[in-house]
Amino acid sequence: MKPLYLTTTLPYVNADPHIGFALECVQADIQARYRSLMGSDVFFNTGTDEHGLKILQKAREEGKEPQAYTDEYAEKFRALKERLGLSEGLHFIRTTDAHHKSAAQEIWRRCFEKGDIYKKKYKGLYCVGDEMFLKESDLVNGRCPNHPTMDPIEIEEENYFFRLSAYQDKLTAYLSQVGVIVPEWRRQEALKFVQSGLEDFSISRDKSRLSWGIPVPGDDSQVMYVWFDALTNYISTLGWPEDSGGNFKKFWENGETLQMAGKDQVRFQSIMWQAMLLSAGVKNTDRVVYHGFITSGGQKMSKSVGNVIDPYAIVAEYGTDALRYFLARHIHPFEDSDFTMERFKEAYNADLANGIGNLTARIMTLAETHLEKPIVRPEANGFPKEYTDAVESYDTNKSLDFVWTEIQKLDQKIAETKPFTVVKEDAAAGKKLIAELATELYVIVRMLNPFMPETNKAIKETILANKKPATLFPRKE
Repeated sequence: MKPLYLTTTLPYVNADPHIGFALECVQADIQARYRSLMGSDVFFNTGTDEHGLKILQKAREEGKEPQAYTDEYAEKFRALKERLGLSEGLHFIRTTDAHHKSAAQEIWRRCFEKGDIYKKKYKGLYCVGDEMFLKESDLVNGRCPNHPTMDPIEIEEENYFFRLSAYQDKLTAYLSQVGVIVPEWRRQEALKFVQSGLEDFSISRDKSRLSWGIPVPGDDSQVMYVWFDALTNYISTLGWPEDSGGNFKKFWENGETLQMAGKDQVRFQSIMWQAMLLSAGVKNTDRVVYHGFITSGGQKMSKSVGNVIDPYAIVAEYGTDALRYFLARHIHPFEDSDFTMERFKEAYNADLANGIGNLTARIMTLAETHLEKPIVRPEANGFPKEYTDAVESYDTNKSLDFVWTEIQKLDQKIAETKPFTVVKEDAAAGKKLIAELATELYVIVRMLNPFMPETNKAIKETILANKKPATLFPRKE
């Protein structure tokens, strides 16, 4: 299989990690673990986006220097690796890293030399939340649709612009390829946007207004627009442009490139970024997978409303795999979904405590009591096609629906065969049946590896040790 380059977006460090980004991290990690199991060499990237006006404003609000502020928040996001059980080989990039800064300046130079960057005076409405200028057609009730509580500010200044309009035909050709965006309706959405006509966009800010950014090459009066800077991380993390370690050639040029992002990122990831790559002479991304938003109680999460879901708090009480399970099975992979603690607790008790946890305890109690030695580890003969098709189409809900159907079948088999009775009446037949149940459990649990790695490991270890485990998922009242 081809090497896989896989990346999340880089969240702004203007707030603590939230459940929406936890979803993106878990979705990406599932793909990283699955592809590793299938034999791919995987480069998995995440990190933090640390420049821009709203970062500068938040740092000032807290009375800190921007670098000190971003250092503090970057560590909170770095901690997601352990809290969410992300893969050991995860790479973490910060846009304040020295190499990233030089890479961002290099992509600027290449686009400039191509004739795709020019300077002009501009006046327009600016959304601080999205760090971008808005057109009148973008506004909903006079505000940015992504930040309906924030008033755009009017800005007039001389900036550098990227000639996005020059790439309408090439972007149309790129987006016309089925599979470059998942789900399909997002690809159609992006294609329609491009075909409606593209406008050049501002890619710098006056340093007198915004000092916190990467300097524009050859013009110290300007700093790079945060998106132009941050998007470059996807290749700077691989060592581009020098590529001294060979990762860029291996994973980007010769491998499969996969980006994960939220549905509000389509314009940035699949249009602006792809045009930048075309201008710089770099291969386009093979695929971008877009997830929906997580709401709580039918509303957008807000501290003032009091419905914010803290992923760290859930992990502290229920464990990492419980959160990963819920995000993978009960949050839709592509559409908006509601997350309440009531829903979470109900799924935890039904599917984990009373489901896989109880099933494991029943089988391994029988095994420890009646088997003289552990079962022989089953040979790895691949995964069922229904399961692999779902994982490879990024449908985590369907993947785990299949696994839990197998769990329910095994539970039903116990109810029908009554091994606890059989072993008393015919010891040999009973032991054979119990070993069969333990083997089937082991095979099912293999499929949990990308989704619930700790649970996968714990259950396999207890089967091979022929010991009943400690309670995997204590029931919550």
